[in-house]
Amino acid sequence: MTDLPKHILGLVIYPGMTALDIVGPQQVLSALPNIQIHRIWKTLDPIKTDDGMMIVPDTTLENCPPLDVICVGGGLGQRGVVDDPEVLEFFRQQGSTAKFVTSVCGGSEFLAKAGLLQGYRAATHWMAREQLAELGVEVGTERVVIDRNRITGGGVTAGIDFGLVIAEVLYGEETAKITQLLMEYDPAPPFDVGSPKKAGSDLVNKAMLYARNLGLAVKQAA
Repeated sequence: MTDLPKHILGLVIYPGMTALDIVGPQQVLSALPNIQIHRIWKTLDPIKTDDGMMIVPDTTLENCPPLDVICVGGGLGQRGVVDDPEVLEFFRQQGSTAKFVTSVCGGSEFLAKAGLLQGYRAATHWMAREQLAELGVEVGTERVVIDRNRITGGGVTAGIDFGLVIAEVLYGEETAKITQLLMEYDPAPPFDVGSPKKAGSDLVNKAMLYARNLGLAVKQAA
């Protein structure tokens, strides 16, 4: 395994992010051989996610090395960060040299505002598809969208699927399959309502009202 190529991955985290957007990919990617993962923010102070979990960065924007893969997720605190000039400049710089520019859920908005998704298809959470389209992005509805070196995942739980796609891209199908098996990732949800098409309009409308009550800027279901 030591002769496998080394890859440097960067997971950008921030206050108010959704933990699973990054913890899902982190769980998959950390099991891969010869991988170095940086958890990146402006400071090394602990970050509180939107569900109250604390995550500690280990790399700052300023000290981050050039990345082979850069990834960012979404979250309830995204609105307070997504237009930050320092953050967007970091994405522009790293995105100009990274082998793969990636996101999960609402993280695609960061990439779009940094000018990294113009002319590309991308995925996002179903509640954020219209907003992403307004930024000039062709929005896909798949769990994971691959468009050249842009790889983007849909909402929250899609981060695990996304991580396995990254695993396959970096190390091949067999390694990705072994990783999935070791995680016992064999989804069998108790309710088959995980997308707007499956949920139906009544449940979708209730979910959107619930999201608005949480302070999310929701426009309409895709």
